[in-house]
Amino acid sequence: MAHRPRKEMIAETRAKLVAAARRAFGAVGYAEASMDDFTASAGLTRGALYHHFGDKKGLLQAVIAEIDAEMFARLKVVSTRADTPWRGFVDECTAYIEMALEPEIQRIVLRDGPAVLGDPSQWPSQSECIRSMTENLGKLRDEGTIVAVDAEAAARVISGASLHAAQWIANSDDPEATSKKAVKAFNVLLEGLLK
Repeated sequence: MAHRPRKEMIAETRAKLVAAARRAFGAVGYAEASMDDFTASAGLTRGALYHHFGDKKGLLQAVIAEIDAEMFARLKVVSTRADTPWRGFVDECTAYIEMALEPEIQRIVLRDGPAVLGDPSQWPSQSECIRSMTENLGKLRDEGTIVAVDAEAAARVISGASLHAAQWIANSDDPEATSKKAVKAFNVLLEGLLK
């Protein structure tokens, strides 16, 4: 039997640890998730976790990065389905806020993530979000759909509003009702950009 390349084995180990941690963090939360339980469920040791991620916090960062990448891909699909670039932008922002209703995103990304990793606006994934949003707003401004506004400043304000809305939903006693209120208010704010 041929040996697999080391790079492939490393990727497989990392993927197993991330998948096991994601299940545990999603089911019981970061604080209650036992490193021994999820390393055992992945068929690996604590040593493998420390080697690949440094510690439990590093593993949480990897899980959030994976979820963020999936969210980003889903949002791009939402925006491409729209009839116009403006509608795509609004739909994408709205879909992000509505993702706060999903239990895994609520618990891992919007509650445990900020509690353990600090301000989400400082996470690496936010840089890509701001870059993409700035680009989209710049195009919308240049084509005359929205008012003349600094695209990066608007992107940062919109991103902050959508992140805060999502966290409000995730931490609410009634996420469904809170989501409806947040989306309605958020869309009113976005309409203020239109010419």
